[in-house]
Amino acid sequence: MANKLVDLVYWRSVRRTGIVFTGLVIGLASVFQLSAITVLAHICLGAMCVTFPLRLYYKLLELLRWNPGVHPFQSFLDNDSSLTDKETVMLVEEVVLLIAFAVTEIKRLIFIDSIIDSIKFVVLLYLLTYVGILTTGLTLVITAVITIFSIPLLYKKQQVRIRRMVRAVKAFVRKIKNMCLSLCGSLRPSAAPESAAKPAPAAATKQKAKSK
Repeated sequence: MANKLVDLVYWRSVRRTGIVFTGLVIGLASVFQLSAITVLAHICLGAMCVTFPLRLYYKLLELLRWNPGVHPFQSFLDNDSSLTDKETVMLVEEVVLLIAFAVTEIKRLIFIDSIIDSIKFVVLLYLLTYVGILTTGLTLVITAVITIFSIPLLYKKQQVRIRRMVRAVKAFVRKIKNMCLSLCGSLRPSAAPESAAKPAPAAATKQKAKSK
């Protein structure tokens, strides 16, 4: 599954990725105007508007003895998409572990197990209130889908230029950091007068010894 997702994200099969990407964007954009149930029903009806006439056409050819009884979608019917007992147990265990981890983290943050982490969580929630005012969750999902399918391809096409830009930004940040450190070092008081003033008590003790 992970390899298939990577192949889709990096557009290794342009036709398959184009179909998945276009379907996701159109489906999510349709939910803006219609409910999810209506969108799902229209998608199924649209698919059956293609499969049903094609199935009738092959059936007609079979009745006319022009087709040896080949089903046009037999490959899809033969594809076994069911899960074995082991795969089902592993999937359920992963889901339960994710839910348990999420509940534990939320409980730890809400009941202030770590003050710093809870402060970060409060800031995140405060920012999310503004995000919720400006946009909706569906808009963020569509933006995330477009970003996931575009950023890896852009990086793959412009890899050398992006690396050059990243190195330039890192060098600029390093230069600013060094300037700040040198400025802080110049503003600190020098320790030379203190070191020069320390031998004075020793000279005073020598004078007292001579007077004795």
